[in-house]
Amino acid sequence: MRKIRIGGVPEHFNLPIHLANENGDFHKEGITIEWTDFGGGTGEMIKALRNDEVDLCIVLTEGMILDIINGNPSKIISEYVTTPLCWGIHTSVNNPLSEYSQIYSKQYAISRNGSGSHLMAIIDANGKGVTLKENQFEIIKNLDGALKSLESLDTDVFYWEKFTTKPYVDKGLLKRIGEFPTPWSSFVVAATDNILTKEAIIVDKILDIIQESCANFMANAEVVIPMVAERYQLEFKDAENWFHRTEWATHGWVSNKMLQSVIYNLKLANILTQDKAIPELIWKR
Repeated sequence: MRKIRIGGVPEHFNLPIHLANENGDFHKEGITIEWTDFGGGTGEMIKALRNDEVDLCIVLTEGMILDIINGNPSKIISEYVTTPLCWGIHTSVNNPLSEYSQIYSKQYAISRNGSGSHLMAIIDANGKGVTLKENQFEIIKNLDGALKSLESLDTDVFYWEKFTTKPYVDKGLLKRIGEFPTPWSSFVVAATDNILTKEAIIVDKILDIIQESCANFMANAEVVIPMVAERYQLEFKDAENWFHRTEWATHGWVSNKMLQSVIYNLKLANILTQDKAIPELIWKR
């Protein structure tokens, strides 16, 4: 039995993988999956890939591309969620901040440098003609850290996936004042160069299992939607809304245009310098 370490956020996007694991789909192929939840999001996962603490991660597209360019010894091996991620823009219910247009001079809570909550804030502001300063960001590690930081008014603004934070908005723990959709596919599957060198056949088999599970997931709305609502403490209508605006990859193809768009925006936001060399980003079978 070959053990493969996979990481991802503790969110509903990764349910197809958990269902495949629960159904024994990996085990039938002689593979044991060791899953790790990364509450700190993309920044925490790319660090784990760099440190060889995981073999594969389900990670935000822009964060993975940026870190491979910056030397992460990993490759994107497939797209995972092909639809954009809708980031909710949040503040505390006790914060006088009430308008999306007011956020750009405020203090931002981010899970880590290079995380989605960091990159999206910069790219969003840049699209409005505003350059955020380094001293506007405070690292809060995860969603729990953001809740504390926003409540104490140490920070004012927090970007996080809108359906994940919806229960907190419904309970009056957060106030959503805007939304920002990514201009590209939400998540990719990334793997370390080490595992790709040693276990290419196993990695390909894992991708086949994940993609088949994703196809089955999308084909069974009547079962999946109530399951998502129950497992992730969402209102049925929110789970239904999320399901019908989300599509998963059922193949290993990665769009070159998508990669170009991410790199263009990272350079536009001065996260990458214009002359930065771009290494190979995609695993070539």
